[in-house]
Amino acid sequence: MKPAYRVALVAFPGIRAFDVSVITEVWGTDRTPRGAPAFDLRRTATDSAPVPMRGGLALHPDRTLDWLSRADLILVPGLDDHLTPAPAPVLDALRRAHARGTTLAALCGGAFTLAEAGLLDGRRAITHWGLIDLLRTRHPRVTVVPDALFIEDDNIWTAAGTAAGIDLCLHLVRRSHGAEAAATIARSMVTAPFRTGTQAQFIEHPTPHTDRDADTLAAVREHALRHLHEPLTVAGLAAHAGMSPRSFARHFTAATGTTPLRWLLDQRIAAAQKLLERTDLPMPEVARRSGFGSEVTMRQHFASRLATSPRAYRAAFVGTGSGAASAAGASRPIAR
Repeated sequence: MKPAYRVALVAFPGIRAFDVSVITEVWGTDRTPRGAPAFDLRRTATDSAPVPMRGGLALHPDRTLDWLSRADLILVPGLDDHLTPAPAPVLDALRRAHARGTTLAALCGGAFTLAEAGLLDGRRAITHWGLIDLLRTRHPRVTVVPDALFIEDDNIWTAAGTAAGIDLCLHLVRRSHGAEAAATIARSMVTAPFRTGTQAQFIEHPTPHTDRDADTLAAVREHALRHLHEPLTVAGLAAHAGMSPRSFARHFTAATGTTPLRWLLDQRIAAAQKLLERTDLPMPEVARRSGFGSEVTMRQHFASRLATSPRAYRAAFVGTGSGAASAAGASRPIAR
């Protein structure tokens, strides 16, 4: 039996209860009966004392920071006060983990903790849109990307605010265990396996269109998902929405944070990933069913968006019975 994927949650006073809950829900719930991979989530801290959180809550560590040396993935929750300093042993442990090559990921304001450790100096990072200026001011050596949901640089992942932590956690599952594993967890959580676009769509601004328009766009996306195997065009989707192509593209981007063509490409890549994991269909048929038209086109998009080929992706995630693959052998898609 393949060993469980080891995940460490780093806890210290001031961490956000919501982020702890997200991490626990994704990595700490046993979904192996549903075909999901086995995870071993540990709550690590400087000692065994309960870690206080806002709202009268407390987290009870079950391991010390020494356990980070065994982890495949280390997760840093966000902070209630984004300038809360992390204990020196936590910062030292994170630096050592990165030097070992362990994947690090911070949710929301957890980027401030990684920046405090010096791990984001000279690297790209993201945080909640309302904290971007503060992160730039406090840590000027960090290259702050303003509009991503999550981003990776040198095996260090950061995410935008609150719900983007769910997006990042599911992406990390998909990265190491495949699209079907992430979809299984997402279904259990009643959330989308992945969201496209950027956090620009969530920044406060006047409502750009009516609720009716939003419902129409949602119906168009549902229609597109049911017809991915067909040669969909922006003009055709606009006609389905009863809009001009220019108006449709503008409203679609405002609602989703991405263009219609980029959204379609994301959906087709996701569909191809599932087919490669679940079936032994030949590559031309996978390309046809996911809407790429040809294996050559599908291969080009896999190379540009996932930094791998369809055949390499299938080899990495096949033969496990549940769509999961070992972290060592898995392909590593690049976050957009």
